[in-house]
Amino acid sequence: MTPEVTFIVLIVGVALAFDFINGFHDSANSIATVVGTRVLTPGVAVIWAAFFNFVAAFTVGTAVAKTIGKGLINPAIVDPNVILAGLIGAIIWNLATWWLGLPSSSSHALLGGYGGAAMAKAGIGALIAAGWVKPIIFIFLSPLIGAGASLLLTVILSWTVYRLPAAKVDRAFRRLQLVSAAAFSVSHGANDAQKTMGIVVGLLVSVNHLFKGTPGWQGHLYLANADTIPMWVEMAAYSAIALGTALGGWRIVKTMGTRITKLRPFGGFCAETGGATAIFLASWLGIPVSTTHTITGSIVGVGMAQRMSAVRWGVAGRIVWAWVLTMPMAGSIAAVSYIVLR
Repeated sequence: MTPEVTFIVLIVGVALAFDFINGFHDSANSIATVVGTRVLTPGVAVIWAAFFNFVAAFTVGTAVAKTIGKGLINPAIVDPNVILAGLIGAIIWNLATWWLGLPSSSSHALLGGYGGAAMAKAGIGALIAAGWVKPIIFIFLSPLIGAGASLLLTVILSWTVYRLPAAKVDRAFRRLQLVSAAAFSVSHGANDAQKTMGIVVGLLVSVNHLFKGTPGWQGHLYLANADTIPMWVEMAAYSAIALGTALGGWRIVKTMGTRITKLRPFGGFCAETGGATAIFLASWLGIPVSTTHTITGSIVGVGMAQRMSAVRWGVAGRIVWAWVLTMPMAGSIAAVSYIVLR
């Protein structure tokens, strides 16, 4: 391999490392409620979530990957250093917030890092303004949709089962929560793994001149445009996020599953179902959203259905500050990384 090709392969490896860290960091999104309600132990829960993260490869399309690959940054600006710097910014911020136990968004860390690196190279004109509208709007909409869906579901189901014995309701929803946790994990894998796919595809398109007509395995790295996601990219991304989830971080699980509001299997089912609904909607529309934001909003919605005081607003406020800081911090780290790499 030439040095240039080696460098590209290295960056693909860094992208998959980010995907692994994404799964590791965001495993709390998938398992916090099912662990918080004690339906599953943490060890079983992460395996459950990892399996359904991978199942997403066979259930959804690649609309989000195409948005990342060609809809956010002017393709003429994208080069290996921009991609690598964006990944470095996202990875450093993810690891920092994981260490602090803050459920920040891996998705927005990647978007912020990618945008920050591109702007470090070519200024604000590097961004495709129209492509950023939906992701930015959904920073606010996804937790609201999750909260609204879980709140409505909680109210409807409460009226449906209020005459039944509490023990019977608890047993039924312990089983149903396995289904809702699986659905949320599928939605998580569907949206988050595609972001890494989009980054890898954007990288390969930017360096297609290195691989055009190259014999052997390197020929698989040639992409004329970002309209097609190679199967190997899909399988690698879903495998990396599933493995990361399987080894995922307990620090954030505690914050998500027990500190925002007290959950029972009934509430856990409503939160996961509401969150999955919001994320599946966004994935269908090709919008990269934060699964962290969405499930947090859903948990808050369940707490609000009980009473406003059931939500620990101080914890929720700390989480919101992590959301606000994610894109600019990851972008700043990526911008500095790009300057160093250049």
